[in-house]
Amino acid sequence: MDLKSGYPFWAIKNGLMCVFPQLQADIHCDVVVVGGGITGSLIADELAAHGFDTVVVEQRDIGWGSSAASTALLQYEIDTHMVDLATMYGETQAVLAYKACATAITDIGKLANELGDVDFSLQHSLYYASKRSDKAAIREEYLLRKKHQFAMQWLDATGVKEQFGIKAPCAILSKQAGCIDPYRMASRLLLRLAERGGRVFDRTVIASIKPTANKVTLRTAEGHQIHTKHVVMAAGYASQKWLKQPVAKNRSSYAFITDPMAAEDLGWLASTMAWESARPYLYMRTTGDNRLLVGGDDDDTDIPARRDKRVESKAKGLVKKVEKLLPQLTLRPAFSWGGTFAETEDGLPFFGEHPQWGPRVLFAMAYGGNGISYSMIGAGLLRATIEGRSHPLAPLFGFSRLS
Repeated sequence: MDLKSGYPFWAIKNGLMCVFPQLQADIHCDVVVVGGGITGSLIADELAAHGFDTVVVEQRDIGWGSSAASTALLQYEIDTHMVDLATMYGETQAVLAYKACATAITDIGKLANELGDVDFSLQHSLYYASKRSDKAAIREEYLLRKKHQFAMQWLDATGVKEQFGIKAPCAILSKQAGCIDPYRMASRLLLRLAERGGRVFDRTVIASIKPTANKVTLRTAEGHQIHTKHVVMAAGYASQKWLKQPVAKNRSSYAFITDPMAAEDLGWLASTMAWESARPYLYMRTTGDNRLLVGGDDDDTDIPARRDKRVESKAKGLVKKVEKLLPQLTLRPAFSWGGTFAETEDGLPFFGEHPQWGPRVLFAMAYGGNGISYSMIGAGLLRATIEGRSHPLAPLFGFSRLS
């Protein structure tokens, strides 16, 4: 599956950080995690840290799929408003999902501090109205979050202009967000896993999965077998090929990043990410070396050749949008890229078993704008499932909600 176009910055910046062997023999383990990106690495780290003999299998080089193209905004704010989730699933469940994402940012920060050198930083998040007609919905969203004591501030048009220089009808300024280098994080997690006795294999394709009542047997394209108690399918957007039931829609998103900029030119952007209420939305964040990363202009294209041709024009369009929003900036993309991403109808992920496969094959589909935060939550949720414990988010983040 061709997941990216152009020159994703993390791949350029880091190069190939690690190489693991291909699987060349039959093996046994407690859990196989299929997928060596940021989702698979977070899950494998959680399982191995709690005593499971964990094997990771990746069909490419580690982190070289969609993780290399991720723009890695860490937010508790889900693409679907809390108000709308409350309408769908009840206020208690909606608040639970948002608070879990907030906790996930803290947990990712702790893990980043353990690993070191993954370009993690805490940020604020500015969610601004794209047009006047969005003001009522954003105000309603603010009031529900305020009711449940989320750390944030309401800004009217004057406040947005004075603090951020943006002409917008209103905004919510959230005090908890973050950003990270997802490729570096995944690589360092799996290097640590290997150092601690876990096994990681890249350039190894899983051709078949056969579950029974007591175990699961995976066979590689070369014919080697992995015998395990559980499988976690964390192969990103390629995981959908293992399900007959469609659960998400693949789309394409685009981004560019600048060369390092002067701190005085970045101003508030150095500590605050920004995104808008329009869908698809424009968003901006910075990196530790003062580059501005801009993304958005999503489309329904899921044809790699067509996406390849659009990268340059999409980058130019994003530049124009940012320079219109912030006229003091003059931007020139250093690298630009596009990538596949998947959206569920409600903006929530899927973690857990699917009826098609039974209880020993679990899925980790961290789809949507909160993919890394979802993955952090999913790591704990899937460990609870494997250990036979309940998890408060299992019903909301499970496949049962499709019915």
